[in-house]
Amino acid sequence: MRIVVVGGVAGGMSCAARARRLDESAEIIVLERGEHVSFANCGLPYYVGGEITDKAELLVQTPENLKASLNLDVRPFHDVTGVDAEAKEVTVQTPDGEQKISYDKLVLSPGAKAFEPPIEGLDSPRVRTLRTVDDAIALRDQVESGARRAVVLGAGFIGIEAAEAFAMEGLDTTIVEMAPHVVPPLDDELAAFITAETERLGIKLHTGVAAEKIKVGAEEDTVVLADGTEVAADVIVMAIGVRPDTAVFEAAGVKTERGAIVVDQHGRTNLEDIFAVGDATQSTDAVTGARRPVALAGPANRAGRQVADFIVRGEAAHQIPQPLATAIVRVGKLTAAMTGANRRSLDAAGIDYFTLHLHPLQHAGYFPGAEGMHLAVHVDAQTGKLLGAQGVGPDGVDKRIDVLATAMRFGATAPELIDLDLAYSPPYGSAKDPVNFVGMYGSNVLDGTVKIWDARDLDTARAEALMLDVRTEEEVAETGLPGALNIPHTELRDRIDEVREAAAGRPIRVFCAAGIRSAIAHRVLDQAGFDSSSLSGGMTTLQALRPDAVVVAG
Repeated sequence: MRIVVVGGVAGGMSCAARARRLDESAEIIVLERGEHVSFANCGLPYYVGGEITDKAELLVQTPENLKASLNLDVRPFHDVTGVDAEAKEVTVQTPDGEQKISYDKLVLSPGAKAFEPPIEGLDSPRVRTLRTVDDAIALRDQVESGARRAVVLGAGFIGIEAAEAFAMEGLDTTIVEMAPHVVPPLDDELAAFITAETERLGIKLHTGVAAEKIKVGAEEDTVVLADGTEVAADVIVMAIGVRPDTAVFEAAGVKTERGAIVVDQHGRTNLEDIFAVGDATQSTDAVTGARRPVALAGPANRAGRQVADFIVRGEAAHQIPQPLATAIVRVGKLTAAMTGANRRSLDAAGIDYFTLHLHPLQHAGYFPGAEGMHLAVHVDAQTGKLLGAQGVGPDGVDKRIDVLATAMRFGATAPELIDLDLAYSPPYGSAKDPVNFVGMYGSNVLDGTVKIWDARDLDTARAEALMLDVRTEEEVAETGLPGALNIPHTELRDRIDEVREAAAGRPIRVFCAAGIRSAIAHRVLDQAGFDSSSLSGGMTTLQALRPDAVVVAG
């Protein structure tokens, strides 16, 4: 059997390597358009920023290594320009001219290419993407050659990492992002913490606006924004997004949706003996059912392995799961991570859910170095199933999101998190881990022990209810919500009549700093007969989402 794989890196090389481990007799050919068939594309920004100092470290495998260890026939600089599904052969442009290569099984892993908007000046030599080793080397050369000003167009994962790299190297760095905030997949209240950290790094932000054109100059370029702002730059990175690189295969009859290859649970396309994996394929979201590509290395690697299993073993092979799109990014001193659906996708899907906001410490508070993190967890209001989770913080976020992603993969409900037996020692966590707290909080909401309100409903709450601040007077003097009644939660039982008079029959919306004291206060009020609810995440979440509504001392 001859297996031809088009494209290396994550999906293609995983497929080729797994196929060899399962079938020593197969002839396996990997056709790679570029020079490098297996490289650390996720490490590219860290080479630009100087944290990875040797470019050789970016090369995971070479054709020679792959031949020696796995007997793979890896052919760089081989660009597939056509597919004949009936004849079962591909047309390839090689350094020696055009060739026809036959196959028994064809695996497409073309990946995605950087989206280039139709704006003037993109052909400037100062404009680059950050998708290949050559891109990273060229950008690093520009940094080392004295570049002083960088503009990054797009603040997704690659864009924010590139901006961080430039800022760490001392460049005057600007981000331009058309979405309302950096790292667009984050919900607004968590993105606020990343925005603040980005600004702390000295990075200038222009959000909610697009680049209109690039004026190319002799000594520098100027990026002109749609609002008229002009930003000078020695180096410009295009990181607006990616598009599946599938035109050749569409022309051959491979079915696509919005440019992404449609595959089944085993990676099969609509054409016999042709499979596809990776960034160029269409996936079905595990939570919302939305159809979209998921351009992440983890799902691509796993899909490559599973397609190889099917090619060699048939229907007994493990199916490709629907992705949760678990992702993580470092921004300065903070980490942002996410899994499952965010608020925008849940709203678009019409799913009934509520959001738990928590601000726990990453390990025991009495152990030195304890710092807070911010978690937002979306829960199905009917079934209690976990729908999505996001976290931002200086430490421990990766662990919690990975645990929540694992729980989601196995269909856990929020209350089931209470019973997770997680490792505990003061330097690493608490006896009640933040993930356990998510379970307790979610269980309380689902069974009615706690009723919550969301910071997004602030204006309605202020118009219709008594706002009750149960923090201390000292805290209120630092940050306050105008018009709120302040009764510390420790005094609430003795001042119930005062609350009753102030409420005058209205509902009561309680808040504190993070949501713990207000939940206690809610229980007191609820049992005293009040229509009460506790602010999810407290003032910490409210101030992140609605800083305009909060009065800050000084």
